[in-house]
Amino acid sequence: MSEIEYRINQDAFHGPLDLLLHLVKKDEVDILEISIVRIADQFKEFMEVITFLDLTLAGEFLVMATKLMEIKSQFLLPRQVVNSSKEDDPRNEIVRQLVEYKKFKDAVEILEEQAEAAGQKIPRLVSDQFHEERVSSEKPIQEVELWDLVSAFGRIMKETLAIQAQDIVVDQTPMEVYLEEITGKLFREKSLPFRELFCPPYHKIRLIGLFLAILELIKKQSIFAQQDETFGEIHLKWSQSVTVF
Repeated sequence: MSEIEYRINQDAFHGPLDLLLHLVKKDEVDILEISIVRIADQFKEFMEVITFLDLTLAGEFLVMATKLMEIKSQFLLPRQVVNSSKEDDPRNEIVRQLVEYKKFKDAVEILEEQAEAAGQKIPRLVSDQFHEERVSSEKPIQEVELWDLVSAFGRIMKETLAIQAQDIVVDQTPMEVYLEEITGKLFREKSLPFRELFCPPYHKIRLIGLFLAILELIKKQSIFAQQDETFGEIHLKWSQSVTVF
């Protein structure tokens, strides 16, 4: 493959509203009190990573990013220019969509919990082993969301300069190779910091291949992700229930 042909499972990312809700939750503010200026800047940073991963996935996120930047520009106007009427608050439409999406997501989570209680297992971002460790651990363990992994991956790209324009690298490495690389490391070490799974050479296709392999292994519950505190370093752990022959 001469350029990146790995494609992300779009269902895993849920869409721009899911990312917005994640950013609001991380800021620990009420949806009705969101700072559009701050959220717009954070959303833009995620857009860089999403575009880097898959241009076909970026379309709907780009539409939302444009809306956020338009609203941000209105908030940055001199106070006397901005209509202070609550009904004309430029955030209203975004807030309304977020409130509706949160209701939908909460309802889905309730259904998933009911299905699990009935013994119908639904794939999670983390394995049951994670929840057992969280109960038994003396330190609080934070559940890692998909967007936390995307954010951490974005930092790795910037640190390795892989996000910058590069000469085209012809890479015909199949996804199975990256899956075996991640599997081998975590099976041997049992637990590793997320960033240590990304080793040289730091070119675009290799980094994306490794990241998508990690997402696939998490989806299969072969590995799980956790962090000791919010914004703390993410660690990936091998699931004790999985055996490699």
